[in-house]
Amino acid sequence: MTKAFASAADMAEKTVSFTEIGPGLYAFTAEGDPNTGVIVGDDSVMIVEAQATPRLARKVIDCVRSVTDKPITHLVLTHYHAVRVLGASAYGAREIIMSDKAAAMVEERGLEDWQSEFERFPRLFRGHEEIPGLTRPTMTFSGRMSVYLGKRRIEIFTPGRAHTAGDAVVWVPDSEVMFTGDIVEYRSACYCGDGHFGDWPATLQAIAAYAPKAIAPGRGDALIGEEMVARALASTEDFIRSTYGPAARVAARGGSLKEAFAAVRAECDPKFADYAIYEHCLPFNVARAYDEARGIDTPRIWTAARDREMWAQLQE
Repeated sequence: MTKAFASAADMAEKTVSFTEIGPGLYAFTAEGDPNTGVIVGDDSVMIVEAQATPRLARKVIDCVRSVTDKPITHLVLTHYHAVRVLGASAYGAREIIMSDKAAAMVEERGLEDWQSEFERFPRLFRGHEEIPGLTRPTMTFSGRMSVYLGKRRIEIFTPGRAHTAGDAVVWVPDSEVMFTGDIVEYRSACYCGDGHFGDWPATLQAIAAYAPKAIAPGRGDALIGEEMVARALASTEDFIRSTYGPAARVAARGGSLKEAFAAVRAECDPKFADYAIYEHCLPFNVARAYDEARGIDTPRIWTAARDREMWAQLQE
């Protein structure tokens, strides 16, 4: 009998932290679960990442209300994944912002991703009955845009392909703080199933060029101070290269997906086995690395059926 995904057995509630990473800037983290950023402006609040359900979003809102009673007017979604966007309705934001590419990916693969992630992460989707449907933006941008929360200027831009083809980051120049979504992780595995391994290191370098004093990563603890930021950028790049290299070598000699899985595990286990969601991400990461190494530039759409098929192939 095929084993369940590693995440399917992870049903314990996580401890929430709400950390100030700059003046009026906060990171909502939960022991390796998806993070959310909070930006308090002069007259309103911007949220970065919505969480998987309205139930989880209300935990973020409770934290916001512990520091301000200003209205939540803007919600930035750095990419299209279900665990990041389907809690959007809880915030009542006037504007929901995505890159053009991320918005297109909602239409192309958003429903399939929702169904896939629902089976992978049952705990995160408790209370899923409240989700009104796919989350679509009210505003999109190409390249870069600015939003003003009173006098506080927020820059939103796409630094390059990485976790997905449409990744955006949020930069707060007055405090030199960045919200990176899943381009950067800290002591959490990168999910690369929809990623672009060849581009990811250059995208990390583009982020590093801003010399952030703090980062709210996609998963893991808030990164405060230039030394901690540098460590996280370096470990994220190491994770990407350590995953892609072995899989690419197996693909180049005509080896199988299962052989690639073993090669990646041999390289990554000694360094990353204790990272959050490592076991869960590994098969999806290897499948995507194997595809990219064979010239498949656009990640194939994950469906619940494809998830099970891939997982069964690796268990044979």
